[in-house]
Amino acid sequence: MDKSKLMYKGVVIDVYRDTVELPNGNTAVLDLAKHPGASAIVPVTDDGKFVLIKQLRHAVGGYLYEIPAGKLDKPGEDPLTCAKRELAEETGYSAGAWKKLISINTTPGFSNEVIHLYLATGLVAGKTAHEEDEIIELQIFSRKEVEKMIDDGKITDAKTLVGLFFALRTLK
Repeated sequence: MDKSKLMYKGVVIDVYRDTVELPNGNTAVLDLAKHPGASAIVPVTDDGKFVLIKQLRHAVGGYLYEIPAGKLDKPGEDPLTCAKRELAEETGYSAGAWKKLISINTTPGFSNEVIHLYLATGLVAGKTAHEEDEIIELQIFSRKEVEKMIDDGKITDAKTLVGLFFALRTLK
Protein backbone atom coordinates (compact mmCIF):
# COMPACT_ATOMS: atom_id res chain seq x y z
CA MET A 1 0.00 0.00 0.00
CA ASP A 2 2.94 2.38 0.56
CA LYS A 3 3.49 4.77 -2.34
CA SER A 4 5.70 7.78 -2.89
CA LYS A 5 5.33 10.65 -5.37
CA LEU A 6 8.02 13.23 -6.16
CA MET A 7 6.45 16.65 -5.60
CA TYR A 8 9.52 18.87 -5.99
CA LYS A 9 13.12 18.29 -7.10
CA GLY A 10 15.44 20.91 -5.64
CA VAL A 11 19.08 21.83 -5.32
CA VAL A 12 19.41 20.73 -1.68
CA ILE A 13 16.28 18.61 -1.07
CA ASP A 14 13.68 16.65 -2.96
CA VAL A 15 10.16 16.61 -1.54
CA TYR A 16 8.03 13.49 -1.73
CA ARG A 17 4.42 12.88 -0.71
CA ASP A 18 4.23 9.41 0.80
CA THR A 19 1.09 7.44 1.53
CA VAL A 20 1.96 4.84 4.15
CA GLU A 21 0.23 2.22 6.20
CA LEU A 22 1.14 2.70 9.86
CA PRO A 23 1.77 -0.15 12.32
CA ASN A 24 -1.63 0.54 13.92
CA GLY A 25 -3.39 -0.09 10.58
CA ASN A 26 -4.16 3.56 9.82
CA THR A 27 -3.07 5.23 6.60
CA ALA A 28 -1.19 8.53 6.63
CA VAL A 29 -0.18 11.01 3.95
CA LEU A 30 3.22 12.47 4.83
CA ASP A 31 5.49 14.97 3.15
CA LEU A 32 9.15 13.95 3.27
CA ALA A 33 12.16 16.11 2.45
CA LYS A 34 14.91 13.79 1.24
CA HIS A 35 18.40 15.14 1.86
CA PRO A 36 21.75 13.55 0.96
CA GLY A 37 23.14 14.12 4.48
CA ALA A 38 25.89 16.42 5.70
CA SER A 39 28.97 16.74 7.85
CA ALA A 40 29.71 19.44 10.42
CA ILE A 41 32.93 20.24 12.20
CA VAL A 42 33.87 21.71 15.58
CA PRO A 43 37.33 23.14 14.87
CA VAL A 44 39.45 23.83 17.96
CA THR A 45 42.83 25.61 17.84
CA ASP A 46 45.92 24.39 19.67
CA ASP A 47 45.25 26.99 22.40
CA GLY A 48 41.71 25.68 22.94
CA LYS A 49 39.74 28.28 21.01
CA PHE A 50 36.66 27.43 18.97
CA VAL A 51 36.44 28.43 15.32
CA LEU A 52 32.88 29.35 14.40
CA ILE A 53 31.40 31.06 11.39
CA LYS A 54 28.88 33.86 11.36
CA GLN A 55 26.74 33.00 8.35
CA LEU A 56 23.82 34.68 6.64
CA ARG A 57 20.82 32.36 6.67
CA HIS A 58 17.98 33.58 4.48
CA ALA A 59 15.50 31.10 6.00
CA VAL A 60 15.80 32.76 9.44
CA GLY A 61 16.20 36.30 8.17
CA GLY A 62 19.68 37.03 9.47
CA TYR A 63 23.02 35.76 10.66
CA LEU A 64 23.67 32.69 12.82
CA TYR A 65 26.76 31.53 14.67
CA GLU A 66 27.50 28.05 13.40
CA ILE A 67 30.12 25.37 13.13
CA PRO A 68 31.29 24.81 9.54
CA ALA A 69 29.17 22.29 7.66
CA GLY A 70 28.08 21.15 4.24
CA LYS A 71 26.11 18.50 2.43
CA LEU A 72 27.51 15.28 1.10
CA ASP A 73 28.23 15.93 -2.58
CA LYS A 74 27.06 12.55 -3.83
CA PRO A 75 25.27 9.49 -2.47
CA GLY A 76 27.67 7.34 -0.50
CA GLU A 77 30.30 10.07 -0.04
CA ASP A 78 32.39 9.39 3.05
CA PRO A 79 31.25 11.88 5.74
CA LEU A 80 34.86 12.48 6.87
CA THR A 81 35.87 13.38 3.32
CA CYS A 82 32.99 15.86 3.27
CA ALA A 83 34.02 17.26 6.67
CA LYS A 84 37.60 17.85 5.52
CA ARG A 85 36.41 19.61 2.36
CA GLU A 86 33.91 21.81 4.18
CA LEU A 87 36.38 22.80 6.91
CA ALA A 88 38.83 23.98 4.26
CA GLU A 89 36.23 25.72 2.10
CA GLU A 90 34.48 27.60 4.91
CA THR A 91 37.37 28.38 7.29
CA GLY A 92 40.55 27.85 5.31
CA TYR A 93 41.81 25.43 7.97
CA SER A 94 42.93 21.84 7.58
CA ALA A 95 43.19 19.58 10.61
CA GLY A 96 45.82 17.14 11.76
CA ALA A 97 43.44 15.13 13.94
CA TRP A 98 39.80 14.17 13.54
CA LYS A 99 37.39 12.58 16.02
CA LYS A 100 33.85 11.49 15.19
CA LEU A 101 31.52 12.93 17.83
CA ILE A 102 28.06 11.68 16.80
CA SER A 103 25.58 11.46 13.93
CA ILE A 104 22.21 13.15 14.42
CA ASN A 105 18.81 13.14 12.73
CA THR A 106 18.09 16.84 12.29
CA THR A 107 14.31 16.98 11.76
CA PRO A 108 12.90 13.44 11.66
CA GLY A 109 9.31 14.66 11.57
CA PHE A 110 9.67 15.56 7.89
CA SER A 111 13.24 14.93 6.73
CA ASN A 112 15.68 12.04 6.48
CA GLU A 113 18.74 14.34 6.86
CA VAL A 114 21.58 12.99 8.97
CA ILE A 115 24.49 15.22 9.99
CA HIS A 116 27.80 13.62 10.99
CA LEU A 117 29.60 15.73 13.61
CA TYR A 118 33.39 15.80 14.01
CA LEU A 119 35.95 17.42 16.27
CA ALA A 120 38.93 18.81 14.34
CA THR A 121 42.20 19.68 16.09
CA GLY A 122 45.77 20.35 15.04
CA LEU A 123 44.52 23.16 12.81
CA VAL A 124 46.69 24.64 10.06
CA ALA A 125 45.56 27.91 8.48
CA GLY A 126 44.99 28.13 4.74
CA LYS A 127 42.77 29.87 2.22
CA THR A 128 38.97 29.74 2.15
CA ALA A 129 36.94 28.82 -0.94
CA HIS A 130 33.43 30.08 -0.19
CA GLU A 131 30.65 29.21 -2.60
CA GLU A 132 28.83 32.09 -4.34
CA ASP A 133 25.84 31.93 -2.01
CA GLU A 134 27.88 31.74 1.22
CA ILE A 135 28.15 34.96 3.21
CA ILE A 136 30.54 33.87 5.97
CA GLU A 137 32.67 35.64 8.54
CA LEU A 138 35.21 33.63 10.55
CA GLN A 139 34.97 34.09 14.33
CA ILE A 140 37.22 32.62 17.04
CA PHE A 141 36.06 32.32 20.65
CA SER A 142 37.42 31.00 23.92
CA ARG A 143 35.66 28.16 25.69
CA LYS A 144 34.18 30.63 28.22
CA GLU A 145 32.92 32.88 25.43
CA VAL A 146 31.27 29.92 23.66
CA GLU A 147 29.64 28.75 26.90
CA LYS A 148 28.32 32.28 27.54
CA MET A 149 27.01 32.57 23.97
CA ILE A 150 25.11 29.31 24.50
CA ASP A 151 23.76 30.45 27.87
CA ASP A 152 22.73 33.83 26.42
CA GLY A 153 20.91 32.24 23.46
CA LYS A 154 23.30 33.72 20.91
CA ILE A 155 23.93 30.30 19.40
CA THR A 156 20.64 28.78 18.26
CA ASP A 157 21.62 26.47 15.40
CA ALA A 158 20.86 22.88 16.41
CA LYS A 159 23.86 21.15 14.80
CA THR A 160 26.13 23.75 16.35
CA LEU A 161 24.66 23.30 19.82
CA VAL A 162 24.95 19.50 19.61
CA GLY A 163 28.48 19.68 18.18
CA LEU A 164 29.62 22.13 20.85
CA PHE A 165 28.00 20.03 23.61
CA PHE A 166 29.95 16.94 22.58
CA ALA A 167 33.17 18.86 21.92
CA LEU A 168 33.05 20.65 25.28
CA ARG A 169 32.43 17.33 27.01
CA THR A 170 35.25 15.65 25.05
CA LEU A 171 37.75 18.44 25.75
CA LYS A 172 37.24 18.62 29.55
